[in-house]
Amino acid sequence: MTRLANAFARAAEQGRAALVTFVTAGDPAPNATAAILDALVAGGADVIELGMPFTDPMADGPAIQAANLRSLAAGTTTADVLAIATAFRARHPDVPLVLMGYANPMTRRGPEWFATAARDAGVDGVICVDIPAEEDDSLGEALRAAGIGNVRLATPTTDAARLPAVLEGASGFLYYVSVAGITGLQQAATASIEAAVARLKAATDLPIAVGFGVRTPEQAAAIGRVADGVVVGSAIVELVGRHGADAAEPVRAYIDTLKTALVAARKEVA
Repeated sequence: MTRLANAFARAAEQGRAALVTFVTAGDPAPNATAAILDALVAGGADVIELGMPFTDPMADGPAIQAANLRSLAAGTTTADVLAIATAFRARHPDVPLVLMGYANPMTRRGPEWFATAARDAGVDGVICVDIPAEEDDSLGEALRAAGIGNVRLATPTTDAARLPAVLEGASGFLYYVSVAGITGLQQAATASIEAAVARLKAATDLPIAVGFGVRTPEQAAAIGRVADGVVVGSAIVELVGRHGADAAEPVRAYIDTLKTALVAARKEVA
């Protein structure tokens, strides 16, 4: 099994959803990211998404937009992101790492170059927000050839006619974006998330991780009762923005509250 498959399987064996966390590489500076990533692991994150800073992050709300700007202002490059990933893999050989970002940094030197570089850095999966499933040959083929998960996004507007195209060639997990909007500003009603997860599970064996708008332990627990994974990003990024180079301990403590809530969530139902 891959590291991603192991992470979701281990969480399921423990009777909980996996905790998937996001931070922006190079925020507040490239040399500060390692401590924040280590804090995510120490707090109990099962999967880590590492954002690749980009000038036009169209799916992201104000918190992650600001993180992108802080990172770029600090001079973060694609080479820095890959170096951060490589160093993370050396410190944490078993924790899955997923690069999340946009097509330009991933494809400008060719998809094969990026896929090979990501593989060599120990990356397990890639989420490219702005390459639709219908343009899979732009990146997906290269990722699969390199043995890297091609994590696709499904949304409330992904209907039954388009879902097969989204699932074709997808691997690692399926990321369900619970709102038709940008990150961090709103969260869908629990009932609509439950219905969406049931619909997706009927169509794929991939784990379903739900994100966008998850901020509190209570929200994480509600989603964790029905989904295979819960994705938290903007709230973590806000902590980094507030505490800067001293963010590691606040981040660890916050992740611990989320993990505790996920552990308890399904026990409460039982």
